Amino acid sequence: MAEADLDGVIRSVAKKQIKVLADAAKKRHGRLMGQAAKAKDKGAKARFKDLAKNTLELAAAAARRLEITADNAADSYMRSIKRVIEEQAVAKAASEKAASEQAAKEKAVKEKAAKAKSKAKPAKKAAKKS
Repeated sequence: MAEADLDGVIRSVAKKQIKVLADAAKKRHGRLMGQAAKAKDKGAKARFKDLAKNTLELAAAAARRLEITADNAADSYMRSIKRVIEEQAVAKAASEKAASEQAAKEKAVKEKAAKAKSKAKPAKKAAKKS
C-alpha cells in the first residue's frame, strides 16, 4: 500500500533527523566538557559544564518535539488517506446506484414503447380490414 509506505517514510525521516540531532548534541557536549576541563577558574568550569548539561537537555526536548511532530504528521496523513478512500467508495457506490437506476428507467421506457407498438399494430390492421 502506497499510503503505508509514505507513513513509514515520514517516520523514518524523523528518526534520521533525531539521530543527527543527538549526534550533534553529543559532539557539542563533549566539546563543552573539554573546554570545562581546560578552564582556569571555577566560574568558567561551572559555566561550561552548565552549558554542556543544558545542551543535552535542550537537544532531548527538541528530539521529543520532532518525534511527536512526525508522528502527528504520519497519523494525519493516514487519516486523510482513509477518509479519501472512504469518500471514493461512497461516490463509486452512488454512481453505480445512479447508473442502475438510469438503466432501470431506460428499460421501463423501452418496455412501454414496446407495449405501445404492439397495441398500435393490431389497431392499424383492424383499420385496414374494415
